[in-house]
Amino acid sequence: MIKATWDEALDLAAARLRSIQKEYGPQALGVLTSAKGTNEENYLLMKLGRAALGTNNVDHVARLCHAPTVAGLGFALGSGAMTGSISSLENSDAILIVGSNTTEQHPLVASYIFRARSRGAKLIVADPRKTHLAELSDLWLSPRPGTDVVWINCLLNIIVQQDLIDWQFIEERTVGSEETLQAAGAYTASKAEEISGIPATDIAKAASIFGGAERAAIVYAMGVTQHAQGTDIVQALANLALVTGNVGREGTGIYPLRGHQNVQGACDMGALPTVFSGYSPVSSLKARAKFGEAWSASLPEEPGLTALEMLWAAEAGRLKGLIIVGENPVQSYPHSSRVVRALKELEFLLVCDIFPTDTTALADMILPAACFAEKDGTFTSTERRVQRARKAVAPPGDARAEWEWISDLTRRLGLKADYSSPGDIMREIASLTPSYGGISYERLGTEGLQWPCPSKDHPGTSILHVEGFSQGRARLRPVLYIEPPETPDADYPLTLTTGRSLYHFHTGTMTRRTSLLDREVPVPFVEINPEDARLMGIREGMNVRVETRRGSVTVGARLAKGLPKGNLFLPIHFSEAPANALTAQSLDPVSKIAELKVSAARLQKVIS
Repeated sequence: MIKATWDEALDLAAARLRSIQKEYGPQALGVLTSAKGTNEENYLLMKLGRAALGTNNVDHVARLCHAPTVAGLGFALGSGAMTGSISSLENSDAILIVGSNTTEQHPLVASYIFRARSRGAKLIVADPRKTHLAELSDLWLSPRPGTDVVWINCLLNIIVQQDLIDWQFIEERTVGSEETLQAAGAYTASKAEEISGIPATDIAKAASIFGGAERAAIVYAMGVTQHAQGTDIVQALANLALVTGNVGREGTGIYPLRGHQNVQGACDMGALPTVFSGYSPVSSLKARAKFGEAWSASLPEEPGLTALEMLWAAEAGRLKGLIIVGENPVQSYPHSSRVVRALKELEFLLVCDIFPTDTTALADMILPAACFAEKDGTFTSTERRVQRARKAVAPPGDARAEWEWISDLTRRLGLKADYSSPGDIMREIASLTPSYGGISYERLGTEGLQWPCPSKDHPGTSILHVEGFSQGRARLRPVLYIEPPETPDADYPLTLTTGRSLYHFHTGTMTRRTSLLDREVPVPFVEINPEDARLMGIREGMNVRVETRRGSVTVGARLAKGLPKGNLFLPIHFSEAPANALTAQSLDPVSKIAELKVSAARLQKVIS
């Protein structure tokens, strides 16, 4: 490793990128931005990719967490964002929580759910694992992984049969109801029980609770989205909310819980291959003209590659240069060994991060980044709230805020980027992004503002879709169940699902460097049902090998009564036992998210 000055590094980076652009064309380049970075940094990286490099190959880790939300809710409601404020949940009469271990992963949201419960709200939790929230719920539904479309459609069918739907809302504010309700009618309680494993009586009880509530809300996380049918599952939940009229009022709505601190903001800033900031399509001549004029650049028309598509293009030799900022795809993306092969095929890999990772180990150039407390900027929370982060301490050593070096690199590539502060960047964002039009540093204060905030005198928007939808009417769509691409068989009789533990975050880059957290969960483990463990002769703490068709990892066994028989749960945080080296490879055809929750697996004792 050769140490260089910032000027030397950025001069070299610009030269390498220009060389690839000239020899292979703009489509041989790509940018992966960061859901942990600020709005301003995501915007600048999006601008650099499109205006300086000439490519729409721009994406970020939302592709692996909430791309189905952007696609599914975007189609159904006209916006892929949380429809209400988190505090609105306190006023719900019934809350359906799907695929979310909320108390561990989103404790602030859980506090409002518990406030609702204390005033009499009914809680329905749908999750294969019996989480702490499931233990406290009025009704726990434990579906077989990958069968959510079945039981959600059945829920809708029973609500229709019990005449608990809001006909006025349907007729005045939606389209597609006839075919959607007809399709749901095929999902009877007996059929749902057979496929999902949820007792028909429990589904009927859930339908009565949700359908009978004056104000019902739906909360979900990556247990819904990280499926090859993720977009359909999101649409099924949207169908349920719309048919019961639970959108646009306090205590109602759909609440997708984001996995990183700025997934919402990175999407808002256009860190996606198909849109500019504010979700203006790159395919729109009007949008390209607006952004092109502001940036003094000719912009590409064709949508770019998604994050996974970029890596597979690198593996095939079509993508030659890649910028990765604040992400660790070697550990967080599916099929880790394939990701490593893809990154090694690149002619130039630039990675910017605050700590060394498995991805920086493969980089041709590493740029040291400032963390959130060492720079100014804004983040947009899961409830669309834009908030300021103020620099508290200076970055260590040679580390710099990303917005500074991105601006420097952009100028070296021949594009104007004269910003004196992140506030300057936000002014540009506001001028080009209608939903952020009234947002400025001077207005954000300590509470922030929720978009849409279209003008300088607008107070921000707590609840979306109160009077109508941006697309006119909400769109219901029939959703049919498709069996997961990989299911248990004689060779791999168990179902492996992956997720987070309480004490670590994502790939553990930060939390495993924190002694108090690493002390709680210092080594990787796999959860197994105690009855399955007994039949296989596996005891607590015993080393076992988890195998799928992609590979294997060796971890300690942890017996978990809340995990149904036939299932395994493997946390994603440990580079020495990378869960995503095992996961299935199928992609959702709409959102291009990978199937991370259902993989056929087997378990073997490790004889030392």
